[in-house]
Amino acid sequence: MSGASDHALEVAACATRYVLNDELTRLCAALAFSKGAQTLACTDLIRVPAESLWVEWAYAPWSDELHKYGFPPGDLNESCGRRGALLRASRDGRRGRIRTFWCLGNGEGEVFASPLEAQFDLDATESAGNAHLNGKSIRVTDDYIHNGSVMGTCFSFAFQETWAEYYDGARLSAQARQQVEHHLLGTIALDIPVLLAFLLMLNTRAGLPQHPSQLDRLNRARCRSGKQALLEHIEVRAPFPCAPGFSARDPDPSGRRRPRLHHVRGHIVRRRNELFWRMPHLRGNSRAGVLKSRTVTWAFERKASLLADSRE
Repeated sequence: MSGASDHALEVAACATRYVLNDELTRLCAALAFSKGAQTLACTDLIRVPAESLWVEWAYAPWSDELHKYGFPPGDLNESCGRRGALLRASRDGRRGRIRTFWCLGNGEGEVFASPLEAQFDLDATESAGNAHLNGKSIRVTDDYIHNGSVMGTCFSFAFQETWAEYYDGARLSAQARQQVEHHLLGTIALDIPVLLAFLLMLNTRAGLPQHPSQLDRLNRARCRSGKQALLEHIEVRAPFPCAPGFSARDPDPSGRRRPRLHHVRGHIVRRRNELFWRMPHLRGNSRAGVLKSRTVTWAFERKASLLADSRE
């Protein structure tokens, strides 16, 4: 059955490979899973920048951020691991397929591939997307978002061809098949919103801080020790510090009690070609201080919002 090794040459041939630093990974996860972040209203701003693209990030910051939003913590063996996604997109970057990969611990030899692949169409409508589903496709929906979510509208999941043949041949009961599908969705579905958040920020007018890798010296040392050379890539960083800060203030002259410490969820507001992201944070303090402003503004080129119209 198809595994990670079957895609090694394809990943090596990618013209663009991104590696996210930990701060950016946390930011993308916060953008993706904050209950106030409804990215469906921003799908016209999202575009995959290459027909073949690799995106990679560390497991620990991704898992820690997801845990804040109610997802169970990961296995301790995965705390030092990494995750990655191979995206194959249309020329306009609006449709394509995604397969995800991961490795455990510090080892480089054992890399796993998701048995499921994601197919996406960022121009799909809810009715049109459902019309093209077949009996073997899976949708993931978010009950919190009443007007449809980007996952339920633009994405469907299905077994990669060799894995589909394997499970079809196993002749599982409907209940057992559903249990397998739900379990394996965990190998890919949680990565999709993080990837969308990254692609959204990548298309901002100012872009993200990027630094091309310099691996010549390291790869010479790896080759001498019999290790495989690392692939050239672009390191991508968060555009601002993610650590929260508090500022003291004088007592309220009205005599009102200071606000108790409480959590404020993150949320996105879109105004034409600008996004305003209020990062999730703690506000108030039992003794003194409130959180400094964490409103971040991203601006987009006007043409980015007209991709669908210009193609028609």
